[in-house]
Amino acid sequence: MELHPGTIKSASGAKRHSHKQVGRGNGSGKGTMSGRGGKGQTARSGGKHRTEIRGMRASLLRIPKVRGFNSLVAKKETVSLRDLDRVSVEGKEITPAYLKSMNLISHPEKGVKIVASGALTKKLNITGCFASKKAVELIEKAGGKITF
Repeated sequence: MELHPGTIKSASGAKRHSHKQVGRGNGSGKGTMSGRGGKGQTARSGGKHRTEIRGMRASLLRIPKVRGFNSLVAKKETVSLRDLDRVSVEGKEITPAYLKSMNLISHPEKGVKIVASGALTKKLNITGCFASKKAVELIEKAGGKITF
């Protein structure tokens, strides 16, 4: 089959059906009221309301109001000192990529924060991770160092 402008066809499912143009005369089938019914609120722009079921009212009252907001800034993944002590080798550099390889975190790009839960017995060199003040104290007390 040769390719000509007359033989080109869209893939099945690729075509989008355009809406019927309204307000272009009675012969078009969508003239006069433009398919909006009669007069009143529902004929105006912005006047449509979703169907409100009377029996739904009490259930809507039971739903608590949404308050506050959800931050778009991704939360850092937390790692405890207990987990670090369990999986790390003394003297090895601890980075977010290393923590991912040890399955302590799943998304290193979000950032890592070390929290001071548990004890640390090994001397660790930690880079590229955030830490709480208490965690920094305990890391340094064990002989390690942390650089952000």
